[in-house]
Parts: sequence; structure tokens; C-alpha cells
Amino acid sequence: MLPKKDVVLIKHLIINKKTDEAQRILANLHPADIAQILGEIKNGNKKLFFRMMSSSKAAEVLEEFDPSDRLRIMEEMTETETIKILENMSADEIIDLFQEMPSVQAESLLQKLPKEDYKELQSLLKMAEDTAGGLMTTDYVYVLSDVTVNQAIDDVRKFGQEAETIYYIYVVDDKKRLEGVLSLRELISAPRYKKIYEIMHKKVVSVDVEQYQEEVAKTISRYSLLAVPVVNKENRLLGIVTVDDAMEIMEEEDTEDIHKMAGITPEEDIELSKTIWGASKKRILWLVICLIGDMFAGRVIYGFSHVLESMVALAFFIPVLMATGGNIGTQSLALSVRSMATEKLNRSNIIHYTIGETLAGLQIGVICGLIVSLISYFWQNNIQLSMAVGFSMCFSLMIASLIGVLVPLTFRILNIDPAVASGPFITTIVDISTLVIYFSLSIYFIDILSPDVVSIGKEVLT
Repeated sequence: MLPKKDVVLIKHLIINKKTDEAQRILANLHPADIAQILGEIKNGNKKLFFRMMSSSKAAEVLEEFDPSDRLRIMEEMTETETIKILENMSADEIIDLFQEMPSVQAESLLQKLPKEDYKELQSLLKMAEDTAGGLMTTDYVYVLSDVTVNQAIDDVRKFGQEAETIYYIYVVDDKKRLEGVLSLRELISAPRYKKIYEIMHKKVVSVDVEQYQEEVAKTISRYSLLAVPVVNKENRLLGIVTVDDAMEIMEEEDTEDIHKMAGITPEEDIELSKTIWGASKKRILWLVICLIGDMFAGRVIYGFSHVLESMVALAFFIPVLMATGGNIGTQSLALSVRSMATEKLNRSNIIHYTIGETLAGLQIGVICGLIVSLISYFWQNNIQLSMAVGFSMCFSLMIASLIGVLVPLTFRILNIDPAVASGPFITTIVDISTLVIYFSLSIYFIDILSPDVVSIGKEVLT
């Protein structure tokens, strides 16, 4: 990341139309650093900014932005400038950009691209957006299995310049069926007279063209790959998905999960929420559901109102118990959802994980219960209240941890995204269970309550 003073200097040069000096500085900067500066420049000056760079450099800079941001930037350019930049972008990046555009605009730009690019992009646009086919690029290097190392090196020199990456060399037969793979280092260090099939790795990790993009990203992560080949049902090589695209997908999936856990519709974007209603309607559903749940929690308190009338000090600890239970339930939820997303939590260890998380909640509950029990005793000098609060804290934290595991597991069994088991949803369930536990134990421990109060409390439980 560029120091702030350098960003300010370049912005000053561009705003004051000192293009020669700005061009000299920009020529030596990494595209990511240029994108950082561009993000801080007002829309009116972005057009000038891009005109100071070559089309290839401008394409590299644009690829640092999300597709929606690229579209907003390119709206300031002429169609001719846009075409020149598109000609220097990789196919998968162009597809991402076109998918953000109105179809009429995308088709218009597509038809103005060179004929070979038009055919390639048209075939990629037919792929489903959230699959390996929609994510892949066709700019890769492959060689035939029956050529010599010397011939393969010549092919890499010839076609490698246009490839997204040449670290992996894919090996195919005459029908372009994937047969093997080798690294560039293995290729250039092998004897020149050897055939490629003699030195290639025959066991190739690949993904199907229709495989969901999140599974593709997991495959790249699991096997620590820089790229993964994409094949069809006949095992024909169609393209590759690179690690940078996989990282973007994983970031999007993580962001989506965080939104869901916060009770926000995943597609909500702060920058896109132009109106108050636009920002509100994405969040209102879960909050209304939680509001209804909180009304049930209020009904539990009302049902035990006679208990509170007998000892007002009980009310002091309700917020403490509910807040602590909600916190540990949310923690357990976050761990569970993340463990499922990374496949660390699966059918083979569900029972072990659930027991472990529940016991962890119990252990934390014992510690917190002792602390709050001692505080309540020295404050109110009432052993019954102290025991009710202490045991309630212990059991409610244990139950909250269990709920934080069981709810996302249940959603998974029902084929619903576990992240939908949002923080507010978990907190509502935990609040109700905590109140029931607290008042039930209060009735049990506090012997000064009248039989009428005890019977009323029992009616609420049943």
C-alpha cells in the first residue's frame, strides 16, 4: 500500500493537470497501488487518470476492482477507450464485467471486439455464472502428450505470453482430453529428447465445468494449487480457474456468510443502498422474526411476574444472564458455521464436536456462575438468590452453546445455508431458554416464595 503522502502527491498532480509528471510516476507503480489512488479520486478526474496510461496498464488497474466498480469507472470513458481496454483484459475478467452490464450494452461491446475474442467470450457467456465454467479463463498453455520436451518448450514460448499463468503446463491428446500436467520447472529441466508423456503427472486434480464455484475454490485451497483445469463430461480441457479468482470467490462467500449471520440479506451492499428504504428492506425480515421471538421472551417474564414481586433483586440479573447467554451462543454459532464451511465439521465428528462445544459452555458457565453467585451473595446477602443466579448462569451458558451448534446443524440437514441461522435468531432462542431456566431455578431455590407463586411458575413451564 502506498504511503498517504504519495497518494496525496499524485492526486494533486492529476487534479492540477500536471500529466507529464503524473505519467512518469504512474509508469513505475504496481496496478494495485494505482487502483488505491483511483479509488480516492472524484469521478470527474478518473477519465483523465486513465488517459495517462497505456491500454494494457489500464486493463491491469481495472482488474484490481470488483466488476460493479469497474462498470462505474468505465461509464466515464468513450466506447473506443472501453474497447481498447477490454482487448487487453483476460477473458474471465471481461465476462465478470459483462455480467454486471445491461445485456444490450454487453452485446454491443462484444460485437466490436476482434472476431476471435468474440467467439471465445460468447461461448463463456453461455456458462452459468456461479459455476467453474463461468469462472474459468481460456487463456492457458497446453501441449500434446506425444511431443518432445524441446517442442513443448517452443509451444510455451509461442503461446505463453497470452496465458493467464504458465506455471502449470497441461497435457492433452489429439482430441484435447486431459491426460496429465507438469510444472514449468519440470519442463525446462527435463531432457529435451524425452516425450511429454514420459515426464508428466498422470493424476490430475480437475473440476467439472458445471461444478459450483465454491467447491472449485475449496478444491484449489485443499490441494494448494495455483490453478485447476476445468473439463467437461468427456474430460476435454475447456479452461482453467486460477488461485486469484478462487480467493475472490472465498472472500465473497465469507462476506455472504457474515451478512447472513448478522440477519442481513447477502446481496445488500452499503454503496448500493441509495435510499433509506433500500437499506431497510434487506434487514427487516429477520428483525421482525426476532421481534416476535422477543415477545415470547416477554411473555415468559410476565408469566413469572409473581416471582419477581416476591424478590425484586431477581430482575437485576436478567440482563446479565441474557447478554452472556446470547454472547456465548453467537460464539458457538460462528465456530460451527465456519467449521462447516471449511469442512472441519462433518458427519464423522458431529457427535464429538457437539459434546465438546457443550462441555466448553458448561465449563465457562461454571466459572461465570461462581463469579455472579459471589457478587449476588455479597450484594444481597441472600444464599437462595445467589444459588439461583449461579446455577442459572451455569446451565444457560451450557444450553446456549448447545443451541449454537444444533441450530446450524439442523439447517444443514434441511438443506438450508447454516449461515442463515443468524446471530439475532440464535440470541432470541437463547433469551427464551435462559429466562425459563432462571425462573425455574428461582422457584426451586428461593423458599420464601408462596405456594401460589410456585404453582404459577410451574404452569408456565408446562
